[in-house]
Amino acid sequence: MSTVELIQEALSKVQDPELHRSITELGMVQSVAFDNGKASLTVLLTISGCPMQDRLRSDVSTAVLSVEGVKDCALEFGVMNEAQRDNVKKILRNGREKFIPFAQPDSLTRVIGIASGKGGVGKSSLTVNLAVSAANKGLRVGILDADVYGHSIPRLMGLMGQRPTAIDQMFIPLESFGVKSVSMEMFKPERADAVAYRGPLLHRVLEQLLSDAYWGDLDLLLIDLPPGTGDLAISLGQLIPSSEIIVITTPQIAAAEVAERAGRIAHQIKQHVIGVIENMSEFPCPSCGENISLFGTGGGEATSKRLSELVGSDVPLLGKVPFNPELRTGGDMGTPVVLAHPDSPASIAIDAIVSQIIVRSKSLLGVRLGLLT
Repeated sequence: MSTVELIQEALSKVQDPELHRSITELGMVQSVAFDNGKASLTVLLTISGCPMQDRLRSDVSTAVLSVEGVKDCALEFGVMNEAQRDNVKKILRNGREKFIPFAQPDSLTRVIGIASGKGGVGKSSLTVNLAVSAANKGLRVGILDADVYGHSIPRLMGLMGQRPTAIDQMFIPLESFGVKSVSMEMFKPERADAVAYRGPLLHRVLEQLLSDAYWGDLDLLLIDLPPGTGDLAISLGQLIPSSEIIVITTPQIAAAEVAERAGRIAHQIKQHVIGVIENMSEFPCPSCGENISLFGTGGGEATSKRLSELVGSDVPLLGKVPFNPELRTGGDMGTPVVLAHPDSPASIAIDAIVSQIIVRSKSLLGVRLGLLT
């Protein structure tokens, strides 16, 4: 092989930091030349001002200089034209037009909506910590913040003020703690702006966030749903019929009665309710060690029992997460409690819940695995 061919082979092993595909496969290597120990090449960025340009420069230079005989590397960056960007989108979508990958029959991504009957039960905080815990167990995880009016995932994930990279009508989810995240907040001109959308537009927003994002291969997608039984809860069942639901409640019986309604709407639109999580459960007193039931007891069990009777099969109580100020502090600081305090009772309870969730109860018999032979 010539030196130029060896350089091209080395470049084929370099991945775009955001798209996680080979830069040669994506058509980003425009030209390669070699003369008297010096390699000269031009790499095309998907967009002008790509935030990963420095990372790409380092990875490309390292790969080229590893080739025997190459002593110097002159790297220039250009920008793709519209036709080249369209080709990138076709590659990422496997030649198909815009679609929701998780709604396809051959999708292996498990989609779980995190629902609650009312706000203030810690639904978003639990979504984040469940996702990060699953990522720590080796899963490829994403979070879609579908709480369009009360979006809070960017703060909880330490992504405040950051914007996704956009390739025309496709964008790359932001990543932190090994989890990819998408939220309406990332697209607003100003963070303080209110979102005032009515029903049909809300459905369209959820559809776009699911289809316009390049999620890559995910094992698990958690969708932080708005509280209650409104438009987006119904839209999720329509857009991804195979999606499942976890209901969040607190120990308070009054809260449990409201939480039951979120499970009922899921059952009515043929979604599988896989379990209930009780948040803000009793916790040990830091002084005397006795358990304190700040928000009462029995809410999780009551919700589980009522939903089991409704569905006609077991809807288990997946776990109880003790009340913990560190859970709130971690949310405000953008560091999930499962990372900041992995040995805390709340973190241990969340990890135990995730261990149950990631085990599929249904067989994959007959499901296309998408393997190339």
